[in-house]
Amino acid sequence: MGYQLMDLKSAAAHLHMQKNELRHFAQRDEVPSVKRGEQFFFEHRALDEWAQRRLMSISQKALTTEHRAAMTERRQADGHDFHIAEILSAGTIAPLLTSKTRAGVLRDMTDFADSTGLLYDPETLFAELSAREEVASTAAGGGVAFLHPRYHDPYLFQETFLALGRTARPVFFGAQDGTATDLFFLICCTDHTLHLHILARLCLLAHGTPLLENLRAAEDAAAMHAALKAAEDEFLTRA
Repeated sequence: MGYQLMDLKSAAAHLHMQKNELRHFAQRDEVPSVKRGEQFFFEHRALDEWAQRRLMSISQKALTTEHRAAMTERRQADGHDFHIAEILSAGTIAPLLTSKTRAGVLRDMTDFADSTGLLYDPETLFAELSAREEVASTAAGGGVAFLHPRYHDPYLFQETFLALGRTARPVFFGAQDGTATDLFFLICCTDHTLHLHILARLCLLAHGTPLLENLRAAEDAAAMHAALKAAEDEFLTRA
């Protein structure tokens, strides 16, 4: 997406946030913004990059509230719920990655995504994934990471899909809780709003359901996909 400025109202709506809350972040220079007179404006790519990092650090309660707002918006627009299990298949799950380092994980997950035939430019994706990890690790604690480009680029992918890799041994990936990581989701999304929704849903599934434990216990890719579908179905009955 090219350079695009959003005003406070449209930026807050995009993030499912109250205008006063976003203005407060801007006043404290906690979110990238441009001030013209008394008005704040937000560059679309930078705002999404900030929102991605924020989603991975806010409380479970706040994340649940924002995810519920996104669900309501999508239901009104599409007439049905979005399911992560529909964009992840056994064919996009690698249950035995041999990666031993952060760079190795990023390379192997990029190559795996490329093998689907849905990725247009693997080298750009690898560079963007690496840039994201340099800013802040996507390891979210509990042994899981949510890999995604630093700046969302809808033209990297033919269609939205999700890949999942499980390493044979946990890799130190920079999680704030100090734990090593063995489960790596890779978000490949053509829609920036859906990208944020997927990230929020994954965070909630990882830390609010037995998903991670069940993914580790699963014998193969088909069982891992079944574990995610079961966790998501149960979660949506409570959402």
